[in-house]
Formats: sequence, C-alpha cells, structure tokens
Amino acid sequence: MPNTFNQQVIEEFRANGGRVGGMFEGSPLVLLTTTGARSGRPVTSPVMYLSDGERYVVIASNGGADNHPAWYHNLRANPVATAEVGAETFEVKAEFVEGEERDALYARMVEQAAGFAEYEARTTRRIPVVALYRTRD
Repeated sequence: MPNTFNQQVIEEFRANGGRVGGMFEGSPLVLLTTTGARSGRPVTSPVMYLSDGERYVVIASNGGADNHPAWYHNLRANPVATAEVGAETFEVKAEFVEGEERDALYARMVEQAAGFAEYEARTTRRIPVVALYRTRD
C-alpha cells in the first residue's frame, strides 16, 4: 500500500519536471524505483540526494527511525533501480558506501540539509549511505 504523502510528492514531481513544493521545495530529489525484495514489484520512493561527480548519493535515514527504509532493503536484494531526476529517467546501480567515505558524504548531506544531523541523533543505528551510478549501455 503506497504511502499517501509519498504518492502526492511523486505525482507533483512528475507533473512539474522534477520540482516539488512543501518540505522538499528547492531540495534535490530523486524518484527511486526499486524492485520489492519480497514482492518483486516496482516500488517508487522520493529521496533527497547529494550530487557527487557522476553519482547520486542517497541516505537511508528513514527520518531517523530505528529501521532502514524499504527502498534500502530492496537495493540490498537487487542493486539495479530506476532513477528520475528532473525530467530525466535512467537506470542506476547501487553501491553501499562504508568507512571514512561514508562519513564524509553524510557530513556533506548534513551541510545541504541540516535535518540529516537530527535523523542521526534520533537513532542508534548507523545510517547507510548509498551511491547510485548510471548504468552505461
């Protein structure tokens, strides 16, 4: 059952070439369509991202909840997904970032969106950082 809030964000994103208002206004947002780890069905989630060269970096914060978001579990099971950025749609492959690189990227995301510091403070889990690479034909 899709989350109503997420569904509204997805519809607004697609209707406005990747731009949305409300709490995400002005934030870089990717619509990430993963394959459900259990269901095998496509699941789309709006996720803030950080540009890092050729890759898109996403944070599995889940708003600071004590469990990882569903899209993270889906990428663990199948690291190939579809990304929508602006009006462009393309396939990506996920790489799970660890160690110092993870910490540096998380710190950059906090600089871009301070709420990520709060998410980290709210949970005891180590919030995963995932780099999305465009796949080449």
